[in-house]
Amino acid sequence: MLTGAILGAATAILMAPDKGSNTRSKLSYRIQNYIDELKSLIDEISDKGYAVSDAKRQGDEVVEDAKQKAEDLLREAESLLNNIKN
Repeated sequence: MLTGAILGAATAILMAPDKGSNTRSKLSYRIQNYIDELKSLIDEISDKGYAVSDAKRQGDEVVEDAKQKAEDLLREAESLLNNIKN
């Protein structure tokens, strides 16, 4: 679901007629918001005392995966913008 949301946001931003630098900034901002929300959820879960070790480990994996996908999306967005310019 998170991947779909990120891809949808990235596609919407890429389709908007805006400068490449503005598009990358918007994309980075939205992705960072998703990552921050995940971290907040992980902190909330650990504060409430749920199976902290498993939840934290899984949460860390999700955050790391989201970061990697965000970096991949940014690289792909930059590549698409360069191709459009050329």
